Amino acid sequence: MSNKRSRKKKNRAPSLLTIALAIVLAIFAPQLYKVIGPMLDTSIDFGGSTSPSGEVVTVEFPVDRYPKTAAHIQKAIREGEAAVCTIDRNGAKQNRQESLRGIPTKKGYDRDEWPMAMCEEGGTGADIEYVTPSDNRGAGSWIGNTLEDYPDGTRVKFKFK
Repeated sequence: MSNKRSRKKKNRAPSLLTIALAIVLAIFAPQLYKVIGPMLDTSIDFGGSTSPSGEVVTVEFPVDRYPKTAAHIQKAIREGEAAVCTIDRNGAKQNRQESLRGIPTKKGYDRDEWPMAMCEEGGTGADIEYVTPSDNRGAGSWIGNTLEDYPDGTRVKFKFK
């Protein structure tokens, strides 16, 4: 007699529950990330339209050089403002007028807006914060120079480190 026990082979196929869970996650992960993603990381974008080249351009914002402007943009995005800027230079003047309407000037400060006036998403309802002129204008100049070669319609997402 043999002392060997016959072992029953385990079924290694995924269960129906595992398959169903995988399908649900595949379908709903992008929508879930849109809800919880901004709380975790503002450098990932999962949707919407894209730039003329078919992608979202990611640009690393120099937080160390323009900390007040960076803090304002991040706060505005966390509070529900658009995380992606679609470049629309022709609409900048009107967007600026709309976003700053009714916001008084304050001596020694600029009124920083997010989304920026040069963004299609800017204008009425933009988040406005008073920022020191050197920080705000330096950031604006840096953004303008960084994005100057991108055509209108390009979608831009700023990454903050």
